[in-house]
Amino acid sequence: MQIKDVINHLESLSPLQYAEGFDNVGLLTGQVDWEVKGVLVTLDTLEETVDEAIIKNCNFIVSFHPIIFNGLKRLTGKSYVERTVIKAIQNNIAIYALHTALDNQKIGVSGKMAAMLGLHDVKVLIPKSETIKKLTTYVPIQNVDQVRKTLFSVGAGNIGNYAECSFNSEGYGTYTANAQANPTLGEIGKWHQEPETALVVYFEKHLEAAILKALFQSHPYEEVAYEVKTLDNLNQNIGMGVYGNFEKAISESEFLKRLQTTFKTTNIRHSNLLQKEIKTVALLGGSGSFALQNAKRVGAQAFVSADFKYHEFYSAEQQILIADVGHYESEQFTKNLILDFIQKKFTTFAVILSETHTNPVFNYH
Repeated sequence: MQIKDVINHLESLSPLQYAEGFDNVGLLTGQVDWEVKGVLVTLDTLEETVDEAIIKNCNFIVSFHPIIFNGLKRLTGKSYVERTVIKAIQNNIAIYALHTALDNQKIGVSGKMAAMLGLHDVKVLIPKSETIKKLTTYVPIQNVDQVRKTLFSVGAGNIGNYAECSFNSEGYGTYTANAQANPTLGEIGKWHQEPETALVVYFEKHLEAAILKALFQSHPYEEVAYEVKTLDNLNQNIGMGVYGNFEKAISESEFLKRLQTTFKTTNIRHSNLLQKEIKTVALLGGSGSFALQNAKRVGAQAFVSADFKYHEFYSAEQQILIADVGHYESEQFTKNLILDFIQKKFTTFAVILSETHTNPVFNYH
């Protein structure tokens, strides 16, 4: 197996097209055609992480956070970032980061938090727009079933809980083929009218290359008429954060204790208790204070995230309980999610969960 095989599998979980524009995801060091000796899965890549990979004979580190976030102008070893990258390069270790590409998946970072808390009916908190595309093409009536099935086979027509969705309307296509053409139907130099079906399907944007390849391969015409548009429709499966429900409402104190146990911390900062039961909970792994209003809009009684500033706790406005469990703590289960996903696919090399402690924040007891 080569590194690109693992990458292709990872991108079926979290396509890089859904990463935020500010992010730096994908392969950061190494080459895609390297043979995989072993994979080390980690939340952060530090010098110690690279040392662990060397000891455990892993030449591929799959990391949630990217070690290279801003551009590097030099590699002189003066910062922990430079030293980590230098060590990885010197030891032929590839590093790949998922970060916000996984954040924006319903089953990603926040979805894992919800699963650990035992929430049900989980939905995306901030669905993203401009992630759904619309393909319209025109196919001879006798060929439309085959073209439609081929497009469905590569993921077109999947909308929420429904698959193989399309719209079809019949009409007539007209054309005149010139001397350089090789028309499937009609004759060179003669105006031709053909009964056709206008076929419309929707698809998620990361599938565009595969959709168009399938269209060109299955369409009978030499020159395929088609158009692709990006839609403003919200994608209910792509976006930041999630929210879900407990089977039974619980008290605020019981909720906070459950957070302590689940996220393995005794240091939960929270807003004023409201003496209300908690049934609906919104969650966003990492720094998520920007999503507080979204949590209120979906009717959540509590919002679990990290890195809230002092004045942001006032924004609870006696409407919602803010619970800051810590950045690392909110994302700690992400590497287990990644590990399980890789292990289910590949059995010919070791996939190891990193044991290196990478939380830079310590609590004094």
